[in-house]
This record gives sequence, structure tokens and C-alpha cells, in this order.
Amino acid sequence: MTLDKGSIGRVYLVEETDLPAQLEKRMEALGMTKGTRIQLIHKKPRGTMVLMLRGTRFAVGQGVTSKIKVREA
Repeated sequence: MTLDKGSIGRVYLVEETDLPAQLEKRMEALGMTKGTRIQLIHKKPRGTMVLMLRGTRFAVGQGVTSKIKVREA
């Protein structure tokens, strides 16, 4: 499943990403690598999500979250 289909409050593990190379490197620099735990904190009506990644909150748009494949932890 992709991250944009996730539910608030649940924890997911990153399986793979299908992002452009530059964006993928940026996400890796922030700590989003294969096997990383992500908790969804908030979903905004237009698709932006706030997530907890390695103790830090990030807001990520639907264009990105729809390309991150996850599974429930």
C-alpha cells in the first residue's frame, strides 16, 4: 500500500520509494530509508500529511506520499 492510503495514528515501515532521484536523496538525508518506521500524525483535506520520522515531524504532499510504499508495522 502507499503511504497516502494510511490511517492516522498507525505506524508503517517503508518498503520502497518511486521518487525522482533528487527527491529520493533528499528523503534519505532526512532519514527515510527502507525499513524506517513512520507514524501518521495528521491528514489535511487536500492530501498533505504530517508524519513522525525518527522523532521529527514532517509535512509531506500527496505527490510524494503516493509514491512511498509501506506496510503496517
